Amino acid sequence: MSLNNPYARLPEVPTFGVTSASVKDGEPFAAAQLSGIFGMPGGADSSPALAWSGAPTNTRSYAVTVYNPEAPTGSGFWHWAVANIPADTSTLVEGAGNEDGIDLPAGAFQLPNDARMAHYLGAAPPAGHGVFRYFITVHALDVDDIEVPRDSTPAYLGFTMASHILGRATLIATAETHSS
Repeated sequence: MSLNNPYARLPEVPTFGVTSASVKDGEPFAAAQLSGIFGMPGGADSSPALAWSGAPTNTRSYAVTVYNPEAPTGSGFWHWAVANIPADTSTLVEGAGNEDGIDLPAGAFQLPNDARMAHYLGAAPPAGHGVFRYFITVHALDVDDIEVPRDSTPAYLGFTMASHILGRATLIATAETHSS
């Protein structure tokens, strides 16, 4: 599915590996990664566990984003954005994106998502809209601090990161809500 790939119009960068104990690439999210806030059955708004390797050796920090290009908004939907993850970090535990962010590494912070909550917001596709894709991406950056305000939008983070991305690791999760 190359249609509506959020990275298709950005400069190409090397890729590296990312895996998750919470979701497999191309597979549906588990209930824990769905949105209880938005009323999904079993939803816990728990960010997926992530592990990455093979980033460029000159990486100085990371950012992690979760974006759904299929959301019926005209602009997609940002579910999670974390900036200033230290370069010596290679994992995030499941649930690290909770409201207090206590399981994020020192110095990292969460930006408000498109619902204006500074934590992970799980998938909640409207019933009958088909399969939605969620791009879970680790961005390797050439700066220690991306220097965005903590109340920035994920889109502003993406704009600011664009000239600092050394590499990108993406896995795509899916979710669908069937009509009753």
